[in-house]
Order: sequence, then structure tokens, then C-alpha cells
Amino acid sequence: MAKPAPQRRYWLFKSEPEVYSFSDLLAERGRRTSWNGVRNYQARNLLRDEIAVGDGVLFYHSSTDPLAVVGTCRVVRAGYPDETAFDRGSPYYDEGSDRAAPRWFTVDIEAVCAFPEPVTRARMQAEPALAGMMLLRRGSRLSVQPVTAAEWRAVLRLAGVREEDA
Repeated sequence: MAKPAPQRRYWLFKSEPEVYSFSDLLAERGRRTSWNGVRNYQARNLLRDEIAVGDGVLFYHSSTDPLAVVGTCRVVRAGYPDETAFDRGSPYYDEGSDRAAPRWFTVDIEAVCAFPEPVTRARMQAEPALAGMMLLRRGSRLSVQPVTAAEWRAVLRLAGVREEDA
């Protein structure tokens, strides 16, 4: 008997738009990029161990006004060593990284859907279906975080985007 396909999971990736915006992703060849430079162990563990090809990603603009989810992506390559950790010229270089036992990981994502209007943090905070969302918890600063299927659907609804288009 064949194994059932793994269930699609959902994530939220944060990026400061002046560093890397959703528009930057849309301008990439194939609308794809490596989500590199993450230097937090909890986020690294998600990138390395949990995030899988086909998973959905909410792209969140942080450290800007307004804070907002601006689009969706799909994971197109699961966790692999982050080459920027080994590149002395990269701002993400890590002198302690070892190719034989990589410390930092990345995944590749592809833009799927730009939201017609950003879904602001304030709008999400006013949505009862998002009351438990990690992003909205006080002190939550993780740049890569899980999102439940119900939260994914609620954000899409607020964006006016059909699930099959995201």
C-alpha cells in the first residue's frame, strides 16, 4: 500500500522590505529565491527539519509601516546548507560554520500570489480567527514561524484571495 502524501503545512517568513521585499522576489528569475541568512537556531531547525516542498508561505514585511502580509509563496526546495554562511564576503558569513557539519540552512521559495492589498498586522489583530497566531503574540520575533491551516485560510480571506490561487 502506498504511503499517504504528507499534509501541506504553512509558514510565515518575515523580511524587511528594504532588505528583501516581495517585489524583489517577483523580479527574480522564475520568481524564486533561496531564503538564506537566517541566523536563529529555532528558525534554522524549522528550515532544516520541518519545512517541506509544497508547503505554503505567507510573506510578511517587517520593520516597516505598515507591518503586513503582502503575498504567498510555495516551498520549492526543502532545507539544505546555507552557502552564505561559508562566504567571507557575505553579511551572513559565520566563521564557525563547517561544510562537514553545516550550522545554517535555507529553503527555496517561489512567489505564488501578490495580495491586492496588504493584510496589515492591525487588521489581523482585529480578526478573531487569528487570536492565537504566533505572529501576533507579544514578544514574538521569530523570522520563520508556523501558521495553522485555519490561520492561513483566515489571512487569505482578509486578503480577498481564494485558497486555490494562493
